[in-house]
Amino acid sequence: MTRILHVLDHSLPLHSGYTFRTRAILKAQERAGMEVRGITGLRHSADGPTTEHAEGLTFHRTPAGGDTGSIPAISEIREINRLARAIEELAEEWRPDVLHAHSPALCGMAAVRAGARLGIPVVYEIRAFWEDAAVGNGQGREGSIKYRMTRALENRVVARADAVFTICSGLRDDLVTRGFDGGRIGISPNGVDLSLFGEPVARDEALAASLGIGKGPIIGFIGSFYDYEGLDDLIAALPLLRQSEPNAQLLLVGGGPMDDALRAQAAASSCAEAIHFIGRVPHDQVENYYALTDILAYPRKASRLTDLVTPLKPLEAMAQHRLVAASDVGGHRELIRDGITGTLFPPDDPQGLADALTSLSARRGDWDDMRKRAFSHVASQHDWDAGIHRYQSVYHHLLASTSNRPVPAAA
Repeated sequence: MTRILHVLDHSLPLHSGYTFRTRAILKAQERAGMEVRGITGLRHSADGPTTEHAEGLTFHRTPAGGDTGSIPAISEIREINRLARAIEELAEEWRPDVLHAHSPALCGMAAVRAGARLGIPVVYEIRAFWEDAAVGNGQGREGSIKYRMTRALENRVVARADAVFTICSGLRDDLVTRGFDGGRIGISPNGVDLSLFGEPVARDEALAASLGIGKGPIIGFIGSFYDYEGLDDLIAALPLLRQSEPNAQLLLVGGGPMDDALRAQAAASSCAEAIHFIGRVPHDQVENYYALTDILAYPRKASRLTDLVTPLKPLEAMAQHRLVAASDVGGHRELIRDGITGTLFPPDDPQGLADALTSLSARRGDWDDMRKRAFSHVASQHDWDAGIHRYQSVYHHLLASTSNRPVPAAA
């Protein structure tokens, strides 16, 4: 039985899009007959035991070993070294066949170093470029020294890994423009565990009444409140939408850095009573809020991050048989066919967003067919039980090509 050790930034029991993708991959690999575990670096911030079991999965933690320091580059080097040592120590006990590292590049470099010492092949998977994610989260500036250093580290990991995956064409194409051979870069798109998201629940009328949700249409957003998500444009669009749909309401589920600013904007809106902030909810209750919505809106702003990276949430919404409206940025265009599986509208444009929602709301006779097409797309192209076979073929190729490779002496 093939053993895969996933090298991760953070994991369950923390909840994020990152951890949900990880869980879906590991669960699908287990169903396919593989043994899997995860190991996290120093950025896994939750308290817990050194070996932690969450939702039936096993995760190992890297001990901090004292202060990592705050000097740029030095602290990251220490993180890489500690994670690499932790991988090697775990490998002595558990003996993985493949190291499968997931971005950021700190995880990738630790895996590459440990893999070289252990004689174990390394797969590196890029979910987003760390430097662009920092810009999108307001924690970095494009073109800064840190931005360029992070990009250089990413390039080094891609060059040294035995195989590379990205989650979408945008990221892969960007690597090709940097001079990397596209033939060794696979795509493992975002997916949905249909055992969790494939059976939508019935609308909970008592929940709707407790929240003051009327007949709608109900426009929803479920996710993290980052600036690049464009929720300020969604709030600004509501008064424009209510000119033609006077009962339209917003249902905003989640939280994040923009929470306070968005609540202040909503309170000042002429439609304040129609904007409902729910906050974060347990993951096993999210489907109840999907069921309250008619249309899930994803108004991401135009940026390098949103053009290159595909989000997960629109796929979850499609799997829940919800209508999806999203801004016309590269990451959304990889997931949604305008007018077929969803609706695209201009980014950074509240009026364009309102017009698209008005048009979609007016075409209620088309809703059932659009929902069916969207679900069919997810089931055929983004079901994790089928998607993990992309990994398996690469694992088998790497194991076959390294079966005669001499194992280096322990460092």
